[in-house]
Amino acid sequence: MSELAENSATDPAILDAIGRVWGYDALRPMQERAIAAGVEGRDCLTVLPTGGGKSLCYQVPALVTGKLTVVASPLIALMRDQVRGLELNGYGAAALHSGVEAEEAREIVTRAFDGSIHLIFAAPERLVTSGFKAILAELHDAGRLGAIAIDEAHCISQWGHDFRPEFRRLKELRRVAPGIGMQAFTATATPRVQEDIVEQLGLRDPEVLIGKFDRPNLCYRVQARNRTADQIAEAVRRHRSAGDSGGTIVYCLSRKDTEALAQELVEHGLDADAYHAGLSEKKRMSVEQAFLNETLDVVVATVAFGMGIDRSNVRLVVHATMPKSIEAYQQETGRAGRDGEPAECLLLYSPSDSGRWERLIGFGAEDSGADPAGQLRLIREMRSLIAAMTCRHKALSEHFGQALEIDPEKGCGACDICLGETEIDQESVKVAQVLMSAVARTGQRYGAAHVCDVVRGSKGEKVVSRGHDELSVHGLLAGYSKAQLGMYLDQLISKGALERVVEERFETLRFGDCGVSVMKGAEDIVLSNPLGTGSASKERVRGRKQGREAVVLDVDERVVFERLRTLRTSIAQERGVPPYVVFSDATLRALVKDRPTNRNEMLRVKGIGQAKLDAFGDVFLEALGDE
Repeated sequence: MSELAENSATDPAILDAIGRVWGYDALRPMQERAIAAGVEGRDCLTVLPTGGGKSLCYQVPALVTGKLTVVASPLIALMRDQVRGLELNGYGAAALHSGVEAEEAREIVTRAFDGSIHLIFAAPERLVTSGFKAILAELHDAGRLGAIAIDEAHCISQWGHDFRPEFRRLKELRRVAPGIGMQAFTATATPRVQEDIVEQLGLRDPEVLIGKFDRPNLCYRVQARNRTADQIAEAVRRHRSAGDSGGTIVYCLSRKDTEALAQELVEHGLDADAYHAGLSEKKRMSVEQAFLNETLDVVVATVAFGMGIDRSNVRLVVHATMPKSIEAYQQETGRAGRDGEPAECLLLYSPSDSGRWERLIGFGAEDSGADPAGQLRLIREMRSLIAAMTCRHKALSEHFGQALEIDPEKGCGACDICLGETEIDQESVKVAQVLMSAVARTGQRYGAAHVCDVVRGSKGEKVVSRGHDELSVHGLLAGYSKAQLGMYLDQLISKGALERVVEERFETLRFGDCGVSVMKGAEDIVLSNPLGTGSASKERVRGRKQGREAVVLDVDERVVFERLRTLRTSIAQERGVPPYVVFSDATLRALVKDRPTNRNEMLRVKGIGQAKLDAFGDVFLEALGDE
């Protein structure tokens, strides 16, 4: 892969653009290199975590070169919010989608030719139509087209968690715009997916830029699911007591689950509503806008909600069931803390989750005729990640091919394992022996649920009819919950004592390489329980520091912060945009801490560019001066 031009990343024009438009005085190293590639018209694949600033990487080059960038974006909500945010910054942008009338679409194309807009967002399906290809060819011939960018590029890979066939056709744009640089961007891509993106798009000698997958501002927790609504309500209240004013997203597996759980959370006194694809378009839009406008605190949703949600101050993401893959988990938890401020990701887990996913995938495969092996592998990888009981940050980074150095004594400081929110079962060796014996005495022919029923002393029909109530291990672990024992079995699988075998959607357990020695008590086995976040201190709500001190406000500063939030909401309502588009929470905190007294001082606050200073500077200075 060729080198970028020397010092191109420090081009004064780039620094001037990010300061004038976005209010930044510096870029992250990966952003610098990606922007330089864009300015030079190079092909590039950039993988940066959510909140890592991918959007700037295709927004800045268009501004610097004065040429148009066309952005393939998968969701209307994502396009709409980006356009509104850019317009507030004084940056010309537009989106072409099904909600745009023909006359407005023609006006957008005219603006593309006359240079009054720098970006056009469009869905992949629209970009590959003959009509749009003709427009691209004209823009190219007129010297107006500078680059083609693909957002959420992981959707192009069949090895990814969100494969969309229409993305595969984007390489057709090469023929109508030869020589134009193509840049792909995503937050989630394993090495295999990265290779597939490069191949499927036909990227030519691309600069491949892989940022750190670790999100140090996120605190990851896994908790055994037993009282879902109670556990979520408790987590939301912990954040409120810690002074967090952001939103909460709760992910469920089914539409029915979202509606039932949302109602339960309302009964707990929370402002919550459900979102799923089965609702009317009007209802979905209403919930989405309420959450973006910060008039709804908690949205309970299927994974249909999220990719287009750019709200920067989501402080809590809860998975009420295990997600279908590590990639999906990384993508969905990435919606927390997009502004770089601390946030929490709570996974409520039951061993039965993977079986539920496997059944759904099996039914889908029957309908489509597709081979489910790849998706089933992803589910088992997710289950193994949970069961490993090692630092969550380290495990996630290593899954995406990156080592993460963690102090073995201090840990990461931002996950349930390293925060000591798990406890070792003092009877680990004995419990492991009983579980292994139960697997052996039932002939290694049954799954985890049946093994748990046997050792807990069940008198159910399946246990009794097979004579398993007469086994010596029957009832020996009656004091343990089924969820707890299921997690122990997962841990035994991760340690190689057991193997999970799935044939025709039925799961059985059999001995692994060290199974016999564990059953005989010859292995120094350790089994751990999540304590649950109820035992966590308020400080543990927060992620670890991200190369800087987290901004913590005292009581008096909180009063000023809330005053600024109220002002921000009022301005947002007047302009018909989400509050975070006006200023992020991080910018409001910086205003509270720095207390600028004039426009020049305000312009030095991160996140305030010239356009926003002109639009909002005076009213925020006035609010800061009120006592």
